[in-house]
Amino acid sequence: MFEKFFKLKENGTSAKTEILAGITTFMTMAYILAVNPDILSATGMDKNALFTATALSALVATLVMALVARLPFALAPGMGLNAFFAFTVVLGMGYSWQFALTAVFLEGIIFLVLTAFNIRELIVNAIPISLKHAVSAGIGLFIAFIGLQNAGIIVNNDATLVGLGNMGSPAVLIALGGVLLTAVLLVLKVKGALLIGIFAATIAGIPFGVTHFPEGHLIDTPPSLSPILFKMDFSNIFTTDMLIVLFTFLFVDMFDTVGTLVGVSSKAGMLDKDGKVPRVKQALFADSIGTTFGAMLGTSTVTTYVESASGVAEGGKTGLTSLTTAALFLVALFFAPLFTMVPAAATAPALVLVGFFMMSPILNIDFDNYTESIPAFITIIFMPLTYSIAEGIVFGMLSYILIKILTGKFKDISIVMLVLAVLFILKFFI
Repeated sequence: MFEKFFKLKENGTSAKTEILAGITTFMTMAYILAVNPDILSATGMDKNALFTATALSALVATLVMALVARLPFALAPGMGLNAFFAFTVVLGMGYSWQFALTAVFLEGIIFLVLTAFNIRELIVNAIPISLKHAVSAGIGLFIAFIGLQNAGIIVNNDATLVGLGNMGSPAVLIALGGVLLTAVLLVLKVKGALLIGIFAATIAGIPFGVTHFPEGHLIDTPPSLSPILFKMDFSNIFTTDMLIVLFTFLFVDMFDTVGTLVGVSSKAGMLDKDGKVPRVKQALFADSIGTTFGAMLGTSTVTTYVESASGVAEGGKTGLTSLTTAALFLVALFFAPLFTMVPAAATAPALVLVGFFMMSPILNIDFDNYTESIPAFITIIFMPLTYSIAEGIVFGMLSYILIKILTGKFKDISIVMLVLAVLFILKFFI
């Protein structure tokens, strides 16, 4: 059944490889089940209900990706977007979390319409192939940076912005040991190296207090959604603040998703001869449906996860990878304490090495053609330094257009790119 539906042989993969890839993707993004409720509960929302909303929205969106788009990408409420929801819209601007949920719901509806009319697909296809390869490399640096930061290897440093953490910390030593173990397994071509590294680091963290056993039952019924279910507030939808909030949600989600789809597809060798992502319209529907459904459940914007690259690195190429990840989100609903015990120090090695894998498409960039390579470099460097996939794409695209125009290479610029450039510039002044 899986072979026929997902065309495994045609894609040069197997059910075993796809399932292992799906497990790996889940393990590298399972932290969201603990982190998203923690962030959004700062607004006064019920933390237990948020856990259920997070898992269910990820489950539904990833299922759509698996069964409709048949691509190896997983989705969940997005990091960064949840922080904007909680700390800017609610705690900063003073609006209720119900107002913020309404903005997310409207964003999902707008994305459904834009996707139906192929507008989002036009945007994905408008990105030049050199920038698509750069997006992959930029995401690689970004993922590795997140991993190093989560493990405490890289920390905030007032003098130099970033610096080395406490090298004697058990969490840091376990993370570094995990990187070394996983790297050796990769060299030895051991299948499931990333997943083995995660499990080994989790176990190693137990005697040092880095990994904490959950209290109480390991299996329990999912917490009730009732405190946050269908709690939207439409009384302020025609205000300037709603327009600003909605635009920000739309902008960040649009280019985070586009960047992830393009970057991970480039790494997986899935881009066609024209540099296009296969079945991209269906993939974009997945995050639109996830966002709309997630807002109704009571969580922030759902987006395609950059951690999907970990499953792709394990050989995932079809929707069976994401179907496996979706199944694990279902299981997680009943095993919440078990899945949330995996510490950041254990997932960090996988993120660092996935970052390494994501760098390889940079070899496809023509560095002797400065009109292509300089914007590519800007795209790559801005992603980790601005902590945003979207900002990397913005500065990469703007530099590409300006350099092409100023050097007389007008034919390399499409109308869609010019329209995007105007929107990018407007974004800085809104």
